[in-house]
Amino acid sequence: MAGSFRERRARSALSSHSDRSRASQWSVSDFVALTKPRVMSLAVFTALVGMSIAPVRPDVAATLVAVLAIAAGAGAAGVLNMWYDADIDAVMTRTAMRPIPRGRVSRFAALVFGLVLGALAVAGLALATNLTAAALLAGAILFYVVVYTLWLKRTTRQNIVIGGAAGALPPVIGWTAATGAIGFEPLALFLIIFLWTPPHFWALALNRTDDYARAGVPMLPVVAGRAATTRQILIYSGLLALASELPWAIGFAGPVYGAIAAICGALLLLLAGQLNRSIGADRPAAQRLFLFSIAYLFVLFAALLIDHRGGSSSFIRSSQDGIVNFSEV
Repeated sequence: MAGSFRERRARSALSSHSDRSRASQWSVSDFVALTKPRVMSLAVFTALVGMSIAPVRPDVAATLVAVLAIAAGAGAAGVLNMWYDADIDAVMTRTAMRPIPRGRVSRFAALVFGLVLGALAVAGLALATNLTAAALLAGAILFYVVVYTLWLKRTTRQNIVIGGAAGALPPVIGWTAATGAIGFEPLALFLIIFLWTPPHFWALALNRTDDYARAGVPMLPVVAGRAATTRQILIYSGLLALASELPWAIGFAGPVYGAIAAICGALLLLLAGQLNRSIGADRPAAQRLFLFSIAYLFVLFAALLIDHRGGSSSFIRSSQDGIVNFSEV
């Protein structure tokens, strides 16, 4: 596997000249695609929820800049991920049509774009809100690019587990942008997304095992097999179902959220159990879980937002000045 991977890197280097000539034909949509818009939208949504449930609400202008900055930061992480992973993207069916493998954007242009976008995002968030939020955004970008992309992704089966910390930070960043400090509430949301990431991506990887093996990426299904992966998915789904009740259990979400989280958790466990019991290459079972996991996270955070705004949660938060009693809208 290592030898063939080195050969692919060599072929990628030999074709770099032709890629640069084709990259002169880039369009704005190519650079937008580099930012991974779907991943970005999820980061923005969870950050907005974190900001919306915070005890302090920034003004409209600051909120708008903060949302744009977080979107730009998530986009910059995606760009730098595609810049570094261009060689393996080129040999994977799922990623072969991305702008760099297609030769629409050169790796150098992607690198510059990602660095500039990331710097603007961090500076914009610092100016619009506070340095703590900006530092968290910078840390999330660096963790995703340096720790996950450059190191973990190609070296360990735990790449998704550890690397998921970067994708779990947006609600903490949103909360901190509003309050200037990290609270316990957004850490509960961090835990939910952190535990959601492995079953979500492993469900996808089960149907892309050949792709990851060809690219030399040690995803869990590649190195441990299907049975071990489905067991891990079931375990993490159980932990996720429990963690999803934390906002209700600690009092910053009400019974509406708690009921929705319980229903979604039960459905998630049902699908994970079906996948674990499936025999052989049961692609539909993995695909169902993957698609449901996307809806699961969106519904969970939407329920938290609606429940919170609906006034069904009444709780006590501590601030820098002492204990403050909140009964949110």
